[in-house]
Amino acid sequence: MGTQQAETEAPEFYAKHKKIYPREVSGRFSRLRLISLLALLGIYYLTPLLQWGDRQAVLFDLPARKFYIFGLTLWPQDFIYLAAILILAGLSLFFFTALLGRVWCGYACPQTVWTEAYLWMERKIEGNRSRRMKLDKAPMSAAKFRIKLLKHTAWITFSLWTGLTFVAYFTPIDVLIGKLFSASLGPWETFWILFYSFATYGNAGFMREQVCLYMCPYARFQSAMFDSDTLIVAYHPERGEPRGSRRRGTEPKSAGLGDCIDCNVCVQACPTGIDIRDGLQYECIACSLCIDACDGIMDKMSYPRGLIKYTTENSAQGKSQHILRPRIMVYATILLVLCGALFVHISQRVALDLDVIRDRNTLYRETRDGLIENVYTLKILNMDSNPHRYILSADGIDGMKLVTDQDEIMVEAGSVYQIVVRIQADEFNLEKRSVTVNFHLQATDANHLVMVEEARFVGPGKS
Repeated sequence: MGTQQAETEAPEFYAKHKKIYPREVSGRFSRLRLISLLALLGIYYLTPLLQWGDRQAVLFDLPARKFYIFGLTLWPQDFIYLAAILILAGLSLFFFTALLGRVWCGYACPQTVWTEAYLWMERKIEGNRSRRMKLDKAPMSAAKFRIKLLKHTAWITFSLWTGLTFVAYFTPIDVLIGKLFSASLGPWETFWILFYSFATYGNAGFMREQVCLYMCPYARFQSAMFDSDTLIVAYHPERGEPRGSRRRGTEPKSAGLGDCIDCNVCVQACPTGIDIRDGLQYECIACSLCIDACDGIMDKMSYPRGLIKYTTENSAQGKSQHILRPRIMVYATILLVLCGALFVHISQRVALDLDVIRDRNTLYRETRDGLIENVYTLKILNMDSNPHRYILSADGIDGMKLVTDQDEIMVEAGSVYQIVVRIQADEFNLEKRSVTVNFHLQATDANHLVMVEEARFVGPGKS
């Protein structure tokens, strides 16, 4: 008996998932959110269609190890820019979270964007919230099967389009479409199209808010970026309590009630299924749909808006709030400095690279003329979109000679040219056993394409 009672009272460590049916609401925040979602989806799906000259405007050509971003061509040597962009993205997340709360989650997170797209298709095919709930509870029938089949067909088609677009960032879209219709897709292209399609279909179609609640780490560490002046979505209990239903036009104070009519529309509109009236919760993604839902009810009841609104903890407690506080100023300053540095560095970037490798098999050798000679292998990388001719010179030792078989070096666009050269110097002019020499590479048809690279010249020396 005791064992049975203990088993009965044992806590459940796993709660069965209950599907959430978000209610569609309208208002200023829902319109702003819609604009954001459409803009982000438009950027994702339309960018591979843009052309820049004779190539795709944005293309990450992994086999050729070249990243094209409109007029900019990046090489593996430019991965420092990727690191800088990732650092800027992280700092931007800290800045906007400290200032505006979880605005990223509610308006720009890919999980939110694609979930809303799938919810829109679901609403168009299955109907509003009550119809969807009624349909899911109904036993399987021909009509229900037809509706579900149509919904999942739309979902799968959209997922495949999403996966195809993702691969189009790595394989030119015209080539990709040609391979698709000729059934000649490669194994990696096929894998990533199907994998990305399946991930989109599963995350946005089925898991939805579970990704935010159980998989996303951002919800767990967001509190470290919040303070008392961070904007949050909050319910005002001093105005809304005690809750209670009443007829339209009823004066709350005369009925001994607050402004909240306990309609639960704010809960129904929440995509994560929380009740904002219970206070700030980590599940809240700051989508503001509960604000629009509550404002709509307040308008119908002829009550003032703002029972649920964007506010801060200090403001909710009647204290003064500070938008320009030290944390925000520090984040903003760091962001501006890094953005400026990145812009300047990219604008002054030279689309040329020179790698000098000294022959280490022989430290040095003596020519018939009694000169000390070192041999070098030079790798010239033309990172420009046009071919160029280059002139090579060297300095660093008095009277030194650069011996090469070519007066001018022709390097095609986006290619690496390798050449072996020799430097000869008089032993009398060598002050040390190891001396620094400089190789100068200058394009004959572009003054801005110039590169200087140091190397070591080894000889017997004077000491």
